[in-house]
Amino acid sequence: MFSRRILLAGLAGLPACGFSPAYGPGATGSELRNSVLVTEPTTSETFLLVQRLEERLGAPTLPRYDLSVNLTTTTAGLGIDPEGDTLRFNTIGTAGYVLVDRQTGAQLASGTVNSFTGFSASDSTVATLASQRDSVERLMVIIADQIVARLVSVDLP
Repeated sequence: MFSRRILLAGLAGLPACGFSPAYGPGATGSELRNSVLVTEPTTSETFLLVQRLEERLGAPTLPRYDLSVNLTTTTAGLGIDPEGDTLRFNTIGTAGYVLVDRQTGAQLASGTVNSFTGFSASDSTVATLASQRDSVERLMVIIADQIVARLVSVDLP
């Protein structure tokens, strides 16, 4: 049976173990909100990535940090039918990122994230292209969310 007392007692001990909310007052998530200027997008994929990063971090009003992202995407065929036609594909993305303090030039965080999404080919070219485009959009959301998750775990000066 669920007991609120046990849950509250467990939650009360979390601050003592070093746990703090990522978006609480003074936390990294709050510090980054509306403070990160992401590199200008140059492709449709990086446009989608920057759009999602700004959804999560907020559009910069007075940027304190620069975030550069180097994105690569590829498509790989997976499923082949008896006639040799590829019917299933993966869209694979890798993004290297670097967060820099604009005032000091100090590198505060860096890393690489990657993921993939899939889509199916059909007899219709239009349907296949729409499926591929949706796959890229979903991939950019996943990659942006991974970057944000890593950034909010960084101890900022």
